[in-house]
Formats: sequence, C-alpha cells, structure tokens
Amino acid sequence: MRICVIGAGAIGGYLAARLLAAGANVTVIARGATLQAIAAAGLCLREAGHEQWLRPTHLTDDATAVGACDVVILGVKAHQLAALTPTLAALYHDDTIVVPAQNGIPWWYFQRHGGPHEGTPIRAVDPDGSIAAAIPIERVIGCVVYPATELVAPGVIQHIEGDRFVLGEPDGTRSPRIQALANAFIAAGLRAPIRPRIRAEIWVKLWGNLAFNPISALTRATLDVICTTPATRALAAAMMSEAQAIAERLDITFPVSIAQRIDGATRVGAHKTSMLQDIEAGRATEVDALVGAVAELGRLTDVPTPHIDAIHAATALLDATCRRR
Repeated sequence: MRICVIGAGAIGGYLAARLLAAGANVTVIARGATLQAIAAAGLCLREAGHEQWLRPTHLTDDATAVGACDVVILGVKAHQLAALTPTLAALYHDDTIVVPAQNGIPWWYFQRHGGPHEGTPIRAVDPDGSIAAAIPIERVIGCVVYPATELVAPGVIQHIEGDRFVLGEPDGTRSPRIQALANAFIAAGLRAPIRPRIRAEIWVKLWGNLAFNPISALTRATLDVICTTPATRALAAAMMSEAQAIAERLDITFPVSIAQRIDGATRVGAHKTSMLQDIEAGRATEVDALVGAVAELGRLTDVPTPHIDAIHAATALLDATCRRR
C-alpha cells in the first residue's frame, strides 16, 4: 500500500511517523521550514519520554512529482484544503481513497447522507464547491481524529495522549478498502475502529471542540482550566446544548451527557487546543469548520444558536486580526 500524507503538522506528522515506524511506504508532502527540517533530520516523534527519528520513503513539496497512491491522507487544517485542490488529481489512480483528517464538519457531510438534506453543500468549509469537485465522494473515507498532539518545532511532533482514528464510509458500508486502511493503521499501533455511522462520531468529537477550541483561543487557557472554571464551563455547556439540538434534528444522538463530555476533556489536562496553538503561532484557524459550519447547520435546521454565533463572531475576528498581523 502506497500512502501519501499531505501536511506534516501535529496530526499529519504523527500519522506519518507511526506508519513509517511500522515499515509502511509513506510519501510526505510538506513545505517551507517543515520540509527543510524533515529533509535534514527526518520526522521526530516524541512520546512516553522517548524520541524517534524517521525518514519518509519520499519527501517533496510537489504533489505532481509523487505519482498515483493508494491512500491520500489530508493532514492539513480544514481551511487549507482549498489550496490543495489543483494538485490532488495527480495523486489518484482509479481506486485511490482520500482520508480527510480534519476537525469539524466536513464538506462532504450531506453527500451519500440519504436524509432530507442529501447533497446540501457546507458553504462554511467549501464556499465555492472546489473541494467537493477535486475530491469526489466516491474516494472519501471519513476519519475522526482523537489523539492530542503538538507541533513543538518544524518536523517535531509531541504526542500527548490518545491513539484512536475512527473510520467510516460515508454510506455506512464496511468495504474491503476501509478494512485495508484500518489494518494499516492497526499495524502502526493505532486504534482504528470502523463505524457505520461516521457522522455520529464526527458530532461526538465536534461537540466539545466547537466550544473548547474557540474559548481557548479567546482566553489562552488550557482544557483543564476551561473545564474547571465555572463561567467558561457554563459557556461551553451552553454552546454544546445548542449543538446537541442541531444534531438531534439531523438524527444524531449522543452516548454521554454534556457534563460527562466536559469531564472527559478535563482529564486530558493542561492541553492547548489546536486552535490555541494556531493563534499563538500566528496561523489561521479552523474557526469555520469547527464553529461557523455548526452555525450554518443551525440555520438549516431552524435551531437558534445565540452562544455559538457570538463566540463564532469573536473568534472569526481574532482569526482575521492574526492573519493581518
């Protein structure tokens, strides 16, 4: 199996490193300082007090030079996907699968959905439809990312906790190709359960992220502080309550209560969310996929989202301010 990982940040780099450590054939597409660092010394994975340096099978910044791959893992942030679209076709053969490893509501959410909103685009994450055009739904395998990782330097990934990547076909089938992908992840020491309702898994992860990420970006606080400070815990719960109402309109039920979900985040400890890491580094954030898309679904399902809307407005302005600086 020939695997291409696009983006060697906190998640893409972690996945690439674990797959390489298991002997997989992995091409890494990176750019700038990350490309230079990996070219010089390899990918560094730090976990459990140990450090491992790994060389990609092939390293480049040019997708058109890679050739066709069996699996393309999109390890970039949701707002970076559109920039990749002109080059993705060069990585495809007839049966290539694409695994988006982003947070938030994906552009393909209502494709092969089967419900009353079948085919409805998510404009917050794919405003002009270019992502959907470049990545046909027939190639997509859904993926919900649970590991907590940090990019501590270009090419250097710190694994904090978690090793689960939940996989699912958009139409809910258990295909040979998704089983092969799960097997590759399992061989790399990862947990890769296959779920028939991948959208429910997306919501379970998003449920906390849509609150914790923007609150952390606005306050600069870590997860444990957000979840144990009464005011921010209550704000997160209010946002999650609005999101739960939307999800239930879309036939999604949650296996735990809001309090249990927040308590689970508390146990992660003093972890900086990905959005906080981006703000501190002066990078653009996933505010549209994590918060804006949920507000869009609220309008679609006629669910009021005053707390989500307010936090989205504040975080979007923070994101724009950081981009200008």
